[in-house]
Amino acid sequence: MRPILTVGSVAFDSVKTPFGEVSRVVAGAATYFSIAASFFTDVRLVGVVGDDFVDEHLAVFAGRRIDLDGLQRVAGETFRWRGEYNFDLNTRETIYTHLNVFEDFRPQIPDSFRSSPFVFLANIHPALQLDVLDQVEAPEFVALDTMNYWIEGTPYELRRVLARVHVLVINDAEARELSGEANLVKAARLIQAMGPERVVIKRGEYGVLMTRDDGFFAVPGLPLEDVYDPTGAGDTFAGGFVGYLAAAPAITDDVVTQAIIAGSTMASFAVEDFGLDRLMALTEPQVKERFREFKRLTHFEAL
Repeated sequence: MRPILTVGSVAFDSVKTPFGEVSRVVAGAATYFSIAASFFTDVRLVGVVGDDFVDEHLAVFAGRRIDLDGLQRVAGETFRWRGEYNFDLNTRETIYTHLNVFEDFRPQIPDSFRSSPFVFLANIHPALQLDVLDQVEAPEFVALDTMNYWIEGTPYELRRVLARVHVLVINDAEARELSGEANLVKAARLIQAMGPERVVIKRGEYGVLMTRDDGFFAVPGLPLEDVYDPTGAGDTFAGGFVGYLAAAPAITDDVVTQAIIAGSTMASFAVEDFGLDRLMALTEPQVKERFREFKRLTHFEAL
């Protein structure tokens, strides 16, 4: 079991869906990732919050295998985002994004974190992701997330990061934009040529597609009766995926495919309530049982 260093946002979200609404709940890419990954291994979080982020907000990390020595607290307000989802929950409108203290965030990796064998670079400016890679000491495994904003606005810096990572985790729209290819199979191969050994493409309720040495691995989304809020599902997937890999004794093709199921398992829980609520109440036996549900869903006998 190896620890993971993650660098990204810790934020307050306000979310409205056809099924309810929450305001100013603790969120952020690094938050969702860390809580999901902590079910499998130790996590070292680097981020920034304002002085409005008080002890009651830090409580979401309490009792979990999450080291907050890299979480900076500075004067000002914490990153805030508000969004509204349509009825199908696949499309959303951003009402506002207030970066606040996150706008001037420059990751400072504590000395005790620099030798972390696993690194997850959450969705931040590619130049900052490169800076993190320059601060760490030859990690065994690096995974990267990005978004359309960086694909469009900072293509040169993003290409430099892609050349230094093992896995890229993005959604289908981002894969098409990054590659310039509509077909996801071709898109994944074109992105692989940019540097990552593997490309993991999240497809929301339709599951996940991943490249591997002998072709591709795909898993469907788990059919769920209760889906309330998809916010953070992608970061939760990444936490389960990388967390499972870090907990494994070695990274093989079989382990990576199992990690895809682990990530999908964690994401399936995240959407069942608003914000972090479902993850906060989650138990390890529930995770293992849902992992088995995925296995039953995808299993069939040979002809």
